[in-house]
Amino acid sequence: MECNQLHLLLLSLLLTIAPAFSSNSEGNALHAFRVRVSDPKNVLQSWDPTLVNPCTWFHVTCDANNHVVRLDLGNSNISGTLGSELADLKHLQYLELYSNNIGGKIPKELGSLENLISMDLYGNKFEGRIPKSFSKLKSLKFMRLNDNNLSGAIPRELTALSNLKVFDVSNTHLCGTIPADGPFGSFPMKSYQNTRIMGPELKGLAAYDFGC
Repeated sequence: MECNQLHLLLLSLLLTIAPAFSSNSEGNALHAFRVRVSDPKNVLQSWDPTLVNPCTWFHVTCDANNHVVRLDLGNSNISGTLGSELADLKHLQYLELYSNNIGGKIPKELGSLENLISMDLYGNKFEGRIPKSFSKLKSLKFMRLNDNNLSGAIPRELTALSNLKVFDVSNTHLCGTIPADGPFGSFPMKSYQNTRIMGPELKGLAAYDFGC
């Protein structure tokens, strides 16, 4: 009898701390992000790495199961680069890093965030190409990458994003043609303003015909 009671007590304890264990990797991911960036305004000062659960941190929103679903750091004056660690936020739905000074390449690992609904990286200093892995973001509705130093063509793989409602790459160095398939026929031309992207009527020509 005492043995059974002990087993029940241990089971109860494990169930109690399970949410904390599940969010530990997310806390580690956010801490790795914090170490990577410069934060002159101390907007990340509440991000205490000694706390297992990051849900008490400012600019972080969690669901009822203590999983991180929002990261709101738009217009926070942070700088640095992004690493693959953000891909550990498996339940993330909103990635809001707009209007900062973040540079380097956009990590291809972000393509594993299958629950992502909104990705706002506009107004930064990102360079390089849009990762083809973003074609895996089947839940994505908003992708705003405008006002960055991105280059190359729009990956044709992104035509698989059937739920995409807003796509903005204006004021970048992107080139080539607008994909003719998928949701791209519904995006206004202002989404490509001040780029070297040509209209879909030129789809038969290779992207490099436009210096891409």
